[in-house]
Amino acid sequence: MKILSNNHFHRNSHCYSLLSLLLIMLSSNLVGQHCANDIPEIYISDKARAVYETKLAEAKANFKKDPSTDNLIWLGRREAYLGNYEDAIEIYSKGIIQYPKDARFYRHRGHRYISSRCFDLAIKDFKKAVGLTRYEPNEVEPDGLPNALGIPTSTLQGNIYYHLGLTYYIQGKYHKARYAYEKCMKLAENPDSYVAAANWLYVIYRHLGQDRRAGKLLDTIKDDMNLIENHSYHTILKIHQGKVDPVELEKEIMTGQSLNNTTLAFGLGNYYSINGDEKKAQVLFKKITDGNQWAAFGYIAAEARLK
Repeated sequence: MKILSNNHFHRNSHCYSLLSLLLIMLSSNLVGQHCANDIPEIYISDKARAVYETKLAEAKANFKKDPSTDNLIWLGRREAYLGNYEDAIEIYSKGIIQYPKDARFYRHRGHRYISSRCFDLAIKDFKKAVGLTRYEPNEVEPDGLPNALGIPTSTLQGNIYYHLGLTYYIQGKYHKARYAYEKCMKLAENPDSYVAAANWLYVIYRHLGQDRRAGKLLDTIKDDMNLIENHSYHTILKIHQGKVDPVELEKEIMTGQSLNNTTLAFGLGNYYSINGDEKKAQVLFKKITDGNQWAAFGYIAAEARLK
C-alpha cells in the first residue's frame, strides 16, 4: 500500500514520527483480511472523471491552505470518488491518529473498506463510529456528489448504521443486519433515507422468514413519497408491492446485454429469489458481476449472493 507524502497533512510543530507512520500502516493494513486481491480500475465516464479530478485538486489545495478535520475528510472522499481507495483509507487512518474521537473518519474508512471487500475491518470501524456518536445529535452529512436540488438526504449516524447493516447483509448475517437497519430507519429524517433503509430491511425480513414484519414495513411505502434521489429503491419496494411489473422493469434496465442500473438489477434479483425463482435471480446477479460497476453496493451484494 502506497503511503502518501506528509505534505498532505499538518505542517505544524509535531510532524509524524516513524511510529505514527507504522500505526497508520497497521490501522489500514489489509494483510490477513478477506479483501479484494486486486482492485480494478473503477469505471467513471470521461465527463465525470474530469469533474472528480477538478474536485480532488480543489480538495488538495484547500487542505494545504487549511489542514482542518473537514478538509482532511474531503480529501479522502475526493480520492475515493476516483476509485483511489487505498489512498483514501490511508488519509482516514492518519485522521484517526490525529482525531481519534471523530467518528467521521471511521465512518468513511469503513465505507472504503466495503469498496475494497474488507468486510471485517469495515464492521470494526462502523461499530467504533456507533460508540462515538451514541449520545450525539443526528447530524446531517454533506453530500460529496450532490443531488439535483443540492439538498443532503442522509445523516452521519444514519450512514453509519446503513453501511454497518449493508456489511452484515453482504456477509449473510441477517439478524445483525436487521438490527442495524432498524436503527437506521429510526434515524431517517426524510423519504429518501427512509426508502433506502426500507429497501434492505424488507428483504432482510423476508430472508429471516419474518413476513408479517416485512408486510407491515411495505405498507408504509406510498406512491407519492416526496423523493429527491432514491427513486430506484422506491421502485424496488413497489415491485414487492405488486405495483411494478418485474418483466417490464427488466427490459428497462437492459441495454442490449448490459445492465444500466445495478441497484434496480440487484433489487429485481432479490425479488425473484425471495419469491422462489432462484434461477432468474442468479442470472441477474451474474449479469451484474459481468458489468463494470465494481464499486456499486448492488455489485458487491450480487457477488455475495452469486452461487
